[in-house]
Amino acid sequence: MVRAIVGANWGDEGKGKITDMLAETSDIIVRYQGGANAGHTIINNYGRFALHLLPSGIFYDHTTCVIGNGVAFSVPAFIKELADVEAGGVPEPKILVSDRVQIVMPYHILFDQYEEERLGKASFGSTKSGIAPFFSDKYAKIGFEVNELFDEETLVERLKRVVELKNVQLRDLYHKPEINFDELLETLHSYRDQIAPYLCDTSKFLRDALKAGKTVLLEGQLGTLKDPDHGIYPMVTSSSTLAGYGAVGAGIPPYEIKEIIAVTKAYSSAVGAGEFVSEIFGEEADELRRRGGDKGEFGATTGRPRRVGWYDAVASKYGCHMQSATSVALTVLDVLGYLDEIKICTGYEIDGKVTTDFPVTPLLKKAKPVFETLPGWKCDIRGIKNYDELPENCKNYIDFIERHIEAPITLVSNGPEREAILHRTPKL
Repeated sequence: MVRAIVGANWGDEGKGKITDMLAETSDIIVRYQGGANAGHTIINNYGRFALHLLPSGIFYDHTTCVIGNGVAFSVPAFIKELADVEAGGVPEPKILVSDRVQIVMPYHILFDQYEEERLGKASFGSTKSGIAPFFSDKYAKIGFEVNELFDEETLVERLKRVVELKNVQLRDLYHKPEINFDELLETLHSYRDQIAPYLCDTSKFLRDALKAGKTVLLEGQLGTLKDPDHGIYPMVTSSSTLAGYGAVGAGIPPYEIKEIIAVTKAYSSAVGAGEFVSEIFGEEADELRRRGGDKGEFGATTGRPRRVGWYDAVASKYGCHMQSATSVALTVLDVLGYLDEIKICTGYEIDGKVTTDFPVTPLLKKAKPVFETLPGWKCDIRGIKNYDELPENCKNYIDFIERHIEAPITLVSNGPEREAILHRTPKL
């Protein structure tokens, strides 16, 4: 059986914790899209970790972690992250990397930086990890699969053609230093040697595992609203953030995905540019940002402050529907215990009309939030082990969200720790 953990919103919803928790009852955890441009923060008995490329199942000795063909694979990021995890006392995890995964090249990171610099105020808020240039090259068919590193003749021939093209852009568009072919080839040789022990046909490995009755967990990066097809285009990422892409990015049959758990925060947050209807500002935002997460609302990859807002039920309903969520995990509920009242965005006013359907970007730019206000619970809910022991106003808040997103909430997180999770019987 295959379960997918995905984001319902802009990313940073707490997917890492949910994956880490569910990995306990899984055999294989797969990263199937994205790259090292976003991170999952995990707190467990080993300590606190910010993972960027490694699957969030690496903390169990019974699991195999897989990096699928759909990932933007940075060899240096992978090697460094693996070393950092082991230095933190985590036993060496079992990791397999798809022999069809494509490599983030050193020049992808440079081009990402140069383009953001060129765009100035019109930039996309990129993490400058090379993701957009990587996927541009992948679909322009000038990317490099990791298996090509082991065929020197083909590698040299293709690399010469690509470097010639890139140097034209560097020279004439960005006015930056050109790529040195020999240095780049030497770097790729070092990539080859470092990654060789991990490579295999992961699609075959996963198919065989499913035939043997193994449980597979797909770990998504970012969220619905950053999807290039269904998100707030063009302020999106460059690979699909939907559970449906899991079959492609992992190389498994789509009918094997039986459960899709969409993760959503009890309030809203986002990193990077783009429309964010329920966003709040000033002291109100600073207070929520300071209290948010386990160390405040700051990006796990960039460290930059996240934008925050009240819970957006319009965006979340859309996000859950596009993910085809079979259930929902509601995270960081404990953060809101300081509030007398809590607002929820239940509709968008666009050109004088209120809608509960998430619109396309030009209309989204016009949207004004329609809020409803609920009473807060004014206490700390950390440490509560049983859902029924939550304050009545807290349970009412969850019920209200569930009705408006039209998806069953089955998991509620009331703290950053792995065990801080409450199981809930949905009312839908």
